[in-house]
Amino acid sequence: MIKVLFILKIHSIPSLRRSLTPVPLPLVHVVAARSCRPLMPLPLVPHVAAARSRMPPPLAQAAAASSHCRLPLSFISLKISAFNFFHSMLCYFKKSSVETIKHSSKYKLHFLPFLHIQTYTYVNVYMKWKKDSYYDSIQHIHDSIHLKPIIALKNCILQDPNSCIPISALSKRGLEFDVPIKVAAFMRQYPSIFKEFTGPKYNLPWFRLTPEATQIHREEISIYQECRDDLRSRLRKMIFMTRENVLPLKIIQGMQWYLGLPNDFLQHPELNLDESFRFVEMEDGLKGLALDCGQNKIYSVMEKNAMKRGSYNGGPMEAMEFPFCPSKGLRMKRKIENWLQEFQKLPYISPYDDFSNMDPNSDVAEKRLVGVLHELLSLFVEHSAERKKLFCLKKYFGLPQKVHKAFERHPHMFYLSFRNKTCTVILKEAYTNKSAIEKHPLLRVRKKYIKLMKKSEVILRNRRVNNRFSNSNAKLDLDSNDVDERECEMASCSLEQVT
Repeated sequence: MIKVLFILKIHSIPSLRRSLTPVPLPLVHVVAARSCRPLMPLPLVPHVAAARSRMPPPLAQAAAASSHCRLPLSFISLKISAFNFFHSMLCYFKKSSVETIKHSSKYKLHFLPFLHIQTYTYVNVYMKWKKDSYYDSIQHIHDSIHLKPIIALKNCILQDPNSCIPISALSKRGLEFDVPIKVAAFMRQYPSIFKEFTGPKYNLPWFRLTPEATQIHREEISIYQECRDDLRSRLRKMIFMTRENVLPLKIIQGMQWYLGLPNDFLQHPELNLDESFRFVEMEDGLKGLALDCGQNKIYSVMEKNAMKRGSYNGGPMEAMEFPFCPSKGLRMKRKIENWLQEFQKLPYISPYDDFSNMDPNSDVAEKRLVGVLHELLSLFVEHSAERKKLFCLKKYFGLPQKVHKAFERHPHMFYLSFRNKTCTVILKEAYTNKSAIEKHPLLRVRKKYIKLMKKSEVILRNRRVNNRFSNSNAKLDLDSNDVDERECEMASCSLEQVT
């Protein structure tokens, strides 16, 4: 019985090295561990001899040696087929490379990233998460998750002509408003925003907005009207970062809260959208919002800041360093620091440039991924988002499957907060250098809503204190009545004894 061991080795043939590019030619060497029974010599088949005549000298010598060693014919055929396969691959590679260079010189595409050598040199080591109390204490980021269902309930109440609504119209719509508990109990937690009263029929509880909440709502509506162009621009930039300049409507609706768009933004396209937007039919029966390719180049926030500093000219495949905002006590291993230094020297690929021909496993693709996440978070109201909400963008933004690794590999740019039983991604640059990223116009209004939410805690605390005192006073009144009755009984008994 013959045991066959296949060993793959990499050799470079000098004859091919002179004719083609310096690419190594893999050869399959077969080593046979012979048993005690000797093998009979095999005749040389005509097609094997013809193939050997076309071989380079080193491979022809190897084939001749294998025939003298009385190797089976299948082994020789395997060697010849391997040679033909790799030789054809090399010829195809040489031909495609020549065609690519010709097209690039014809259409002046020398700046495309796929014309450059793309390598992947990241050192895959475990990076320990470091807690930062500064980012964990930013109030409007972590209270935004509670404010979102409040704004949804507020809009539902104001849709009624009388600006008030019974609890029966809201009790079964908790999932729609992302309310984690019963709707009535949730609204009673915020008496500074929702005022409860008894309805005209059947003594059912009704809710309307407080005067303070109504005033903030008016400011919100005025911002939507004044900053309609800014909100439209943010949506346009988000769509331009996609692979085909189109996004499904359900994805846009899921990102409306982060972009600061009103709930009825897509319901009134004649007011909120211009002629560059168009509704299209996508695969799987989805409806999407598409954009026509514009002639003007869109610069990212990182490119604009680098141009202001004078370290970036906006040229193709120009290197640009990312701004690092290290947390206190954050330390990295030496090989990670060395990799980051080389990572900063790589060319910057704008999130709005074409990336269809980019190798997804290269360091250049890693730098584009970080640039896309930076630009995406800079468009949001709080410059932060739940990490799980960003996963739905992978298919349309060309993000890798393990996009969450980018937040762990670059702790100088992103911070992961685990408050509120969820993982929130925070863009550090927005809170360390406040002049680097423009504030969202809706941020001021949301801070006012959150401040009004905090007043509910004071109101509920005062209610509990008042109820405690009222209960204690009622108990004292009952005790005093009992004392008076006992005194009367004792007085009557003493009079009876005297008589």
